[in-house]
Amino acid sequence: MIVAVASGKGGTGKTTVATNLAYVAADKGLRSSYVDCDVEEPNGHIFLKPRLTASETVFVPVPVVDESKCDLCGKCAEICQYSAIVLLGETVLPFPNLCHGCGGCTLVCPTRAISETGREVGVVEEGTSGKVRFVHGRLRVGEAMSPPLIREVKGRIPKDGVSIVDAPPGTSCPVIQAVRGADFVLLVTEPTPFGLNDLKLAVEMLRTLDLPFGVVVNRAGMGDDKVYDYCAAESIEVLARISDDRRIAEAYSRGILAAEALPEYRNAFEDLLEVIQTEAR
Repeated sequence: MIVAVASGKGGTGKTTVATNLAYVAADKGLRSSYVDCDVEEPNGHIFLKPRLTASETVFVPVPVVDESKCDLCGKCAEICQYSAIVLLGETVLPFPNLCHGCGGCTLVCPTRAISETGREVGVVEEGTSGKVRFVHGRLRVGEAMSPPLIREVKGRIPKDGVSIVDAPPGTSCPVIQAVRGADFVLLVTEPTPFGLNDLKLAVEMLRTLDLPFGVVVNRAGMGDDKVYDYCAAESIEVLARISDDRRIAEAYSRGILAAEALPEYRNAFEDLLEVIQTEAR
């Protein structure tokens, strides 16, 4: 089972939920994996403190043009949807940083003037944290596109057990790449106007993708009831409410999981895991 944990905005507690779920799943005897796809700013390692045992640099293929073979037909520029290769006068000019690595330009080139080379986009690291298998990606500084690296991170998801995918915040391409293929998605929000606004965007995204989902309200007790009213009106199930508890914040500031520090929250995350397993069937 693959459970993606997402949020319409950053700072809602997405990583808190994801890391604690992975921890309690392993503690219950399940094969548990934590997969951090928030490759621009991965921070699950701060709480799980894994022992990293493998590291692999990730490359995407980008075009290289042999001008001696090029007849300036322009077919490569026509097929590219991202203007990563363009025909300027009598020159074919690639823009590697815009390339998504689809290989379309190499396929349509009639003179085989285009080959591919690798461009580094980041690194995937793997290891273990106690009984939890750990995988995360780290995007290269200055890299504009994270989906290729997210694909590589998700390629390490095992075929069995429970895998918790920590998605990037928001509703853009990286998030869609991270949640695609999940059996269930947890949307973490907070009972504030900003939380409600971005929750609506995330709900629209998941309904477009036709993925089953439920909501976890973090910092429950602060703000107002508008998030709950919206979920009720839209027939969205609120699967858990995590209290606005100073003790959680204190544990978080020390890089300690709430499920480790506070027994009542261990029980709360175990209950949430059971609900997810039922909802995902």
